[in-house]
Amino acid sequence: MRSTTSSIAAFLLVPPVGAFTGTTTFLSSAQNKQNLGLLRMSNGEEIEVISQPDQEFLDKTGVFSWGTWGCGVSKFPWTYGDAESCYLLAGKVTVTPSDGRKPASFGKGDFVTFPAGMSCTWDVTEAVEKHYMFF
Repeated sequence: MRSTTSSIAAFLLVPPVGAFTGTTTFLSSAQNKQNLGLLRMSNGEEIEVISQPDQEFLDKTGVFSWGTWGCGVSKFPWTYGDAESCYLLAGKVTVTPSDGRKPASFGKGDFVTFPAGMSCTWDVTEAVEKHYMFF
């Protein structure tokens, strides 16, 4: 499994709005995309799974202000035109890249980043609900 220290450290370098005032302000879509740019992956990189990140990490990413998507148990092909990060609210999935990269399995409470340009197959074994952001 890849180390997630660099991604977590990158988010810690960008304090959320209100970080020093004792208030919490949700980040705008543009601010979320700017923060997520720190996680941008180039083609050829693996799927990154951060298992059960803490609340501070989730707050700093602004994940709860992102869009939501869900699907039932299914298996389908997908290609990422842009990189995507998501936070699973429910479900279990294995994503298998079609180019020989390592498959990744993840579920409820995991934060996942997919590289731009990756084609893969999603194998959803428990219905999925997630927050997501393309960048």
